Amino acid sequence: MNGVRILNCEFAPLTIAGTVDWARDWIKSGERGYICTVNVAILMMMRSDPRLQRFVDRASLVVVDGQPLVWASHLQEDRLPERVTGVDLVDQLCALAADEGFGVYFLGARREVIETAANRLVERFPGLDVRGIADGYFDATEAGERARAIRESGAKLLIVGMGVPRQEYFIEDQWDDLGVELVIPVGGSFEVIAGTARRAPVFLQRIGMEWSFRLAQEPRRLWKRYLVTNTQFIYHLLKSTLSSEPKAR
Repeated sequence: MNGVRILNCEFAPLTIAGTVDWARDWIKSGERGYICTVNVAILMMMRSDPRLQRFVDRASLVVVDGQPLVWASHLQEDRLPERVTGVDLVDQLCALAADEGFGVYFLGARREVIETAANRLVERFPGLDVRGIADGYFDATEAGERARAIRESGAKLLIVGMGVPRQEYFIEDQWDDLGVELVIPVGGSFEVIAGTARRAPVFLQRIGMEWSFRLAQEPRRLWKRYLVTNTQFIYHLLKSTLSSEPKAR
């Protein structure tokens, strides 16, 4: 499929339903790969982190996680249909796994959080085959042990929620030992599913202001991040848009 490029990233023009269909076909093919969900903060982080940029560039599929990026695509001929968030994708991929009998492994968050999230997903999707869970609190010396446990579980789908870019670095470093067909890093999605973090109301999500809800929850930790990344994004987007406009004769 033809991608939609926004600044330094190329996105697949898929809806969440299309993404799930893609995941089904990929897992059944027996190939190995990973999906990236990229929002404005990650897009800007990629510009200053060559390793993260390379990881996203090599992804089997990149989908857009953020309404501002969907709007940005409307400034050009090729447009993105909708955002595909990590939280929603976890939900839909677990529904897929339950229907198709794909084993799933959950890695990330605190132990009590990942246990609660896994239990809620099993309740929501009867028949979901959870092959294993593990918290995301481990150091580099334990990473190989985590990867081997995932391989030995026989899971086909690995969902990792350890924050950017730590989760991406783990996947890259342990790729050869993971063994699963499909991996998706999902940031703080397990906390939302477990109920330890609140998600913005739907109307804020739809108008692209979910970041403001997060900022209100954790102002001391997030104010600088959002101020810097949002400003950078607007600057680079305007610069790119203006430079690509045809010059008047």
